[in-house]
Amino acid sequence: MYNPKSNKAEEFISDEEVRATLEFARANRDNTAMIDEILAKARLENGLTHREAAVLLESGKTEEIFELAKKIKQDYYGNRIVLFAPLYLSNYCVNGCVYCPYHAANKTICRRKLTQDEIAREVVALEKMGHKRLAIEAGEDPNHNPIDYILDSIDTIYKNGSIRRVNVNIAATTVENYRKLKAANIGTYILFQETYNKKAYEKLHPTGPKHDYNWHTEAMDRAMEAGIDDVSIGVLFGLDDYKYDFAALLMHAEHLEAAFGVGPHAVSIPRIRKADGVDPGDYNGVDDAEFAKITAILRIAMPYAGLIVSTRESEQCRAGLLKLGVSQISGGSKTSVGGYYESVDLDTAQFDISDKRPLDDVIYWLIELGYLPSFCTSCYRQGRTGERFMEICKGQQIKNFCQPNAIMTLQEYLQDHASPETKALGENLVEAELKRLGDEKIRQNVEKIKSGARDLIL
Repeated sequence: MYNPKSNKAEEFISDEEVRATLEFARANRDNTAMIDEILAKARLENGLTHREAAVLLESGKTEEIFELAKKIKQDYYGNRIVLFAPLYLSNYCVNGCVYCPYHAANKTICRRKLTQDEIAREVVALEKMGHKRLAIEAGEDPNHNPIDYILDSIDTIYKNGSIRRVNVNIAATTVENYRKLKAANIGTYILFQETYNKKAYEKLHPTGPKHDYNWHTEAMDRAMEAGIDDVSIGVLFGLDDYKYDFAALLMHAEHLEAAFGVGPHAVSIPRIRKADGVDPGDYNGVDDAEFAKITAILRIAMPYAGLIVSTRESEQCRAGLLKLGVSQISGGSKTSVGGYYESVDLDTAQFDISDKRPLDDVIYWLIELGYLPSFCTSCYRQGRTGERFMEICKGQQIKNFCQPNAIMTLQEYLQDHASPETKALGENLVEAELKRLGDEKIRQNVEKIKSGARDLIL
């Protein structure tokens, strides 16, 4: 039985409800009156249900959907785009995920785990690029990558430079371990579902602790119970039926709202990519046009959530998705263990990167496209998380914090890391944004940053 308030995975992600939703959407794909009614509701910018979103995905109203998604992103977050980098700590893993080169049976990949000294070197390399926000990643291996190793790594990152926020993407764990992560001052806890179809999930994860669908799917409930009120969900689009996972992803968000009063802080939208021993052609690929439509409808359905697209996608694809509501991207990324300090892609990578440009090129590109690059981490350090963040964001007031903080963090980047070309272009943008903002305090802070002040936040 479908119950969004239930703490049981098979009730809040009811297979029967997902399939009924897909059938409902197919039956109403040409129901113009219903589709127009859904779009009218969407224009109120308060989100949509999973069934309403599924109908839009089946509909032919693509251009209207795209225009609305663009408007909603602007109304909620303005033109700012947050940047981050993944930091791979270890690729040791005991799971048997057939689509991931980290799987335990892979004997061709080079296994590696960073020492704390090596992590400190990675942090220095990332800071030299200009990053302030990281997402740490590690395979699931209780011997090589126990929770104490993750906690020590977080401590090393915070103590060896000026990284201001560490998000954590590790396997589903216990309430006790989530409490430890909370105490370590993490930003967001990230966990991708991969696919919500239980039968497909168990087939794709034949061995290891990740085989347990319920344990994995209920992880965010345990994280919330432990006090982590900023979580990020996502599926690997193309791994299974994307329409099934699209509907179920929204049901997961609805569950978190129903059970905890807080939806996901962010949603990642990766597609399966080529990797060691992994051919995307063996799976259910999602083409660029449909991927764009998925992105736009997720923005419409969850206006409050950050939408994240990584360097899995090409420059051209990311440019298109930015217009449709994406609000966070990675830049200058390495998916190999130790890849930043060593500046080479070793045979430890989890997947192939499509957008291989250095961070400074990404910053220049964003500015040229009319976006405001941001390295802001202030919400986490000012207590704007969980219910408080949602209240501010749903009231369309979060951009009143995002825009000033984006301006100040961009000015820091321009002072400390930018190429001459990026600095010149960026300072023109900062001046234009200051004039538009009309806030004398922020202008004064920008001048302080030019004179050497750092980490001024609103």
